[in-house]
Amino acid sequence: MKNENITILLVDDEKDILEFLSYNLKKESYQVVTARSGEEAIEKAVRTKPSLIVLDVMMPGMDGIETCTELRKLKETKDSVIIFLTARSEDYSQIAGLDAGADDYISKPVKPKVFLSKIKALLRRSPKNDEGSTKEAIEIINLKIDPESYVVFVDGKEMSLPKKEFELLQLLASKPNKVFTRDEIFSKIWGNDVIVGERTIDVHIRKIREKLNITSIKTIKGVGYKFEL
Repeated sequence: MKNENITILLVDDEKDILEFLSYNLKKESYQVVTARSGEEAIEKAVRTKPSLIVLDVMMPGMDGIETCTELRKLKETKDSVIIFLTARSEDYSQIAGLDAGADDYISKPVKPKVFLSKIKALLRRSPKNDEGSTKEAIEIINLKIDPESYVVFVDGKEMSLPKKEFELLQLLASKPNKVFTRDEIFSKIWGNDVIVGERTIDVHIRKIREKLNITSIKTIKGVGYKFEL
């Protein structure tokens, strides 16, 4: 998909940051929409259906974590890529963001080249830009994993997972009993040119286990994960 057909929503309460990020994205021909609060972000996201949302964690009123949680509930944005901006180096804000359904995070101050590289890499792996995908559904234990609709059925009951959780589940279930190393998972789900935190995979695995109430995903200490039958 060409950049001019991709809408990116920027959400930050600081006007200078919005202008700085908008300038760099518009230079790459992206369509840019801005919001300065969580409430405004939700309203504009429903209207514009962005492919990607850049969301500040620390905002007055509805913060980034709350906003992300609400965005993931909406049909217009449940498959949008969400990147958190955080000025905090603590694991808390990063893990809380991933728990809320974010795909990645980037620390302030933002470096334009790193920022644009991460956006391009994540958009390439977005289902909204995955045209003509004909992957077949996977049926395993009590699960049916449908890659065309990005929906998981548990005992016939439909469940929606955030994009990265779905892709991780699909990867592990595609080859039962195969151990996927952490490097393999990072490469296949996030891409080699996207840098994510060491605990990113662990958070996603924990959320999958909790939401689907399954014990089939096993941790292989020091190596990675596998879907065990």
